[in-house]
Amino acid sequence: MTSTDGARPDAGDASRRAAAIRLLALDVDGTLTDGRINIGPQGEAMKSFSVRDGFGLTLLREAGIRLAVITARQSAIVEHRARELKFDEVRQGVGDKAAALAALCADRGLGLAEAGFVGDDWPDLPAMLSAGFAASVADAAAEVRARAHWVSTAPAGSGAIRELAEFILRARGEFDAALARRLAPRPSTPAAEGGAS
Repeated sequence: MTSTDGARPDAGDASRRAAAIRLLALDVDGTLTDGRINIGPQGEAMKSFSVRDGFGLTLLREAGIRLAVITARQSAIVEHRARELKFDEVRQGVGDKAAALAALCADRGLGLAEAGFVGDDWPDLPAMLSAGFAASVADAAAEVRARAHWVSTAPAGSGAIRELAEFILRARGEFDAALARRLAPRPSTPAAEGGAS
């Protein structure tokens, strides 16, 4: 990429960048969901989330990566899902996602190089371009995919974030250990598993 077309001038190595992050912030609509918004008489009625994506985020949290939502919309549904997945921060109604990411990093004592951002459309670009690791999804806007360090093969809401989680774990050399923990015998706790995905 060259800086003359507005693209990131130094995409660098995606694995190296992913391994360095300590915080992953995500947009919601079009990344954690397929981007459709179901609106009823009282406003937003429903969003669909992938259980596989949820479990991938749980794996990242278990690896010590802090999780955050930064989204322009306001949604009780997002608040509920983020609480289920034990997100560290939920920032809704955000007009300037890059500023929100910078403030979040400052609050946590992190540099932007230690932050990842997942986006899918033009409003996400400033935050993606400021983050040390920018990720996107297969069905994101072309201009967003072109500026990401990493792009999923799965579409949004259908395992794209799980794919990203596995990429980050592999980059950190923690994928095999995460899998081994699930293969080890342990007491059955279906309620805990259900809440974690």
